[in-house]
Amino acid sequence: MAKKISNKFWFQLHGWFSLPIWLLFCFICITGTISVFSHELTWLTNPDSRAYNPSQVSEMSAGSVLRTFKDEYPSADVMGLNVREPYLTYVVMFTDVDKPYALAYVNQYTGAVQEINDGNTFINFMRSLHGWLLFPWQNGYSVGYYLVAFMSLILLGALITGLVVYKKFWLAFFQFKLRKSQGGRTLAADIHKLSGVWSLWFMTVMSLTGLWYLTQAVLWHAGVELEHHETLNAADIPNSTINANAVETSVDLALGEIQQLYTDFRPSYIMLPEHNRDTLKISGANDYILYDDYSINIAYNTWNDTVVHHANPDSMTGLQTVMHITDPLHYGTIGGIWTKVIWFIFGCILSGMSVTGFIMYQLRTKRARSQERSNARQLKAQQG
Repeated sequence: MAKKISNKFWFQLHGWFSLPIWLLFCFICITGTISVFSHELTWLTNPDSRAYNPSQVSEMSAGSVLRTFKDEYPSADVMGLNVREPYLTYVVMFTDVDKPYALAYVNQYTGAVQEINDGNTFINFMRSLHGWLLFPWQNGYSVGYYLVAFMSLILLGALITGLVVYKKFWLAFFQFKLRKSQGGRTLAADIHKLSGVWSLWFMTVMSLTGLWYLTQAVLWHAGVELEHHETLNAADIPNSTINANAVETSVDLALGEIQQLYTDFRPSYIMLPEHNRDTLKISGANDYILYDDYSINIAYNTWNDTVVHHANPDSMTGLQTVMHITDPLHYGTIGGIWTKVIWFIFGCILSGMSVTGFIMYQLRTKRARSQERSNARQLKAQQG
């Protein structure tokens, strides 16, 4: 009897984790699944984002791209540069007299400015929709970010209780049981169980990475700085405060120095100094496995063109390591297009599981209500 009660408890707990918020969870799963291919979909849907190379020439340097953009838009105040996949243009972030914030798609092969937009791009929209449901950010936090990150606890709870409820779940790896002739409820249950067993690894990865996003939100909210931010001392700034080199030249010099420190370095993000005591910051990656495209960070003094700080996975703290491996695991970018395809497939499966779970819940509820009405009629007939 105790065992039956225990099984019933776990089953109800699994339903509590899986069903009451199925619609929101399904929406987050779907937007996250689409976000896996956000860059590829950007290339497909926006011709201006494509890095055409008709003459088959080498890429321009990052400094040359910035210089070309400044020549065409001399009043722009450039904040930084984002380097994406080779098939996508560089993205210059800037402000101007009529643009409080804007992005310029600059072709790194031709130097052409192919598009100016206000940042509401497909990539940014999908990542924002998935990451914080477009809730506004205030005082360093977003309610939507907390809500999405909290879903990791729901997913983890559904995973654990599902394993407890589904006895000998490992048999599903060898027995594909889909009973199509025993009604919709039975078929939905078989699909749900089969999908869950084969998605165990994926749900575990999504749960753990989601837990980190929740932890990161708390740390951000508490004002905890996870990354090192280098600023210059007053003694490091010459009295004339005039640098012989333009910042675009310093960018290329810095990239040259980084190539000496890290072979096969690929820049991903370049942030120009915001004030006299600020440094030029360059983030990128090379051959570190599992780490994101921002795992190598350089702070560069543009006044005397020297590296003042550099960090890589070998020098990271535990929290920094987790932070830099979470995104590749969450979005499936660890192995290029092939792992993205795998993540996309299992993202679809996970989205479908929330639907089949809801169908099972609806059919079970309908059956229970029908049984209650039948019992009530029988009781009334006996009393009459």
